[in-house]
Amino acid sequence: MNLLKRLRIDPFTLTLLGTVLLASLLPVHGTAAVWMDHITDIAIAALFFLHGARLSREAVLAGALHWRLHVTILACTFVLFPLLGLALHPLASHLLTPGLALGLLFLCALPSTVQSSIAFTSMAGGNVPAAVVSASASSLLGVFLTPVILALIAGGQGPMGSPLESIGKILLQLLVPFVAGHLLRPWIGGWVARRRAILRYTDQGTILLVVYTAFSAAVSEGLWRDTPLRSLLAVVVLAALLLGVAMTLVAFLARRLGFERADQIAIVFCGSKKSLATGVPMAKVMFASSALGAIVLPVMIYHQLQLIVCAVVAQRYARQ
Repeated sequence: MNLLKRLRIDPFTLTLLGTVLLASLLPVHGTAAVWMDHITDIAIAALFFLHGARLSREAVLAGALHWRLHVTILACTFVLFPLLGLALHPLASHLLTPGLALGLLFLCALPSTVQSSIAFTSMAGGNVPAAVVSASASSLLGVFLTPVILALIAGGQGPMGSPLESIGKILLQLLVPFVAGHLLRPWIGGWVARRRAILRYTDQGTILLVVYTAFSAAVSEGLWRDTPLRSLLAVVVLAALLLGVAMTLVAFLARRLGFERADQIAIVFCGSKKSLATGVPMAKVMFASSALGAIVLPVMIYHQLQLIVCAVVAQRYARQ
């Protein structure tokens, strides 16, 4: 019974699946699709504005001096994962459609999560201030590094623009609102903190909006017609394999480098996670609408797998 409770699918994942089903049965198209695209852009900007307003400068100062830990986590996120993606790519190219294979590489280039990395680090008894700094730094650096890394490991595959063009778009749509929100934190930070529970649904609502528009465009272009069941099953297996190998290597690296237990926990949870909240908006900026559905599908699958596995691992750390 306890095992079933650990492996349960969280409500947001069920809502994501429902959104994919809705987009598959009732895709938006034509003029409505254009308006939905504009609304999604505004929602993404608002999302990152609120993320900027939430970031505490005190937490940043508390953990910023632990540079060795931060470098280790960033190396896992932006070096180890792309190398694992390259190692899996020959197999992925054989088993997956081109869009799904590119999505797996895109997953490997993404930054770490913020909220769930901190939550699992706290649950496991790890170094929470350091996790706050590393996860936030990863998210910000991803604006610049993700397009460049993906261009290097994907080699110009698929409907992707130039890295510089992608960085420019991401800066305008994601980083500028984030910085604006953070600069306004002295005036709106208290209001945002008091409504943290409500604003959580802003994050989730924006992701659902992007997923709906992405899958609508992809379905209209024949996503399900051109994606065999074998590829869908294979992407689940490959995402699970990627997560298992990454967590094992990250934990081994943290021990070999001599970090204390609290720091090891922060490294494991920040260094092995990938951000759905950042990845889906980034994909919308970087790729053609018709390709988005297949590209974000591996990120959605990895997101659920990491929640299940990290919940089990965090409880195991907490019991030790």
